[in-house]
Amino acid sequence: MEDQIRQFVVGPIQTNCYAYISEGECLVVDPGASGAAIAQHLQDVHVTLVVATHRHHDHVCGIRALVEACGAPWAIGAIDAPRATQAVELSSHLFGAASAEEANPPEPNRLLVEGDVLTVGSATFTVLETPGHTEGGITLLGGGSAEGVCFVGDTLFAGSCGRTDLLGGDPDTMLKTLARLKQVIPPKTALLCGHGPETLMERELATNPWLQ
Repeated sequence: MEDQIRQFVVGPIQTNCYAYISEGECLVVDPGASGAAIAQHLQDVHVTLVVATHRHHDHVCGIRALVEACGAPWAIGAIDAPRATQAVELSSHLFGAASAEEANPPEPNRLLVEGDVLTVGSATFTVLETPGHTEGGITLLGGGSAEGVCFVGDTLFAGSCGRTDLLGGDPDTMLKTLARLKQVIPPKTALLCGHGPETLMERELATNPWLQ
């Protein structure tokens, strides 16, 4: 059976949450809201890990309900972890107040650093530290049966990149991160972004002003 990606658009600013499914196992990326509802849609698979690409409210506030429903551990970049459990207080004024379902995530079960490899079924995802939008943002570059897939969070968008004017953002660091991604993400890779449409790295290399 081929691997599958399910997408859920959640929360007040339309955050993309993804479920990567391989051999009945599932990696959930960026459940920013509606964690219980996401769990309902994944009852047919075994959620083995939940990952946040960064600590912002709109990417982590569905985690508590999701992990309580499915019993999976959750992980985030080590540098972003200390502020992740305060996400509502730090950023809800920017991204919208949390609903009754949403809350700060619990303490993460795993802290991710550069070079860590996550496995789900026959797929692997290598952790790239990609600061700029936040201090500890990460990108997940697919390998194995996930080759050609990359979860970029709010680091890179179709035609743009993540904002750097929030707490922990830094424009110079973002430019260094983007220069690195130009080198390490193969052109034929599908970029699954934290907001907006999916895109291809080759398209962004040709048209995205932040990658020129």
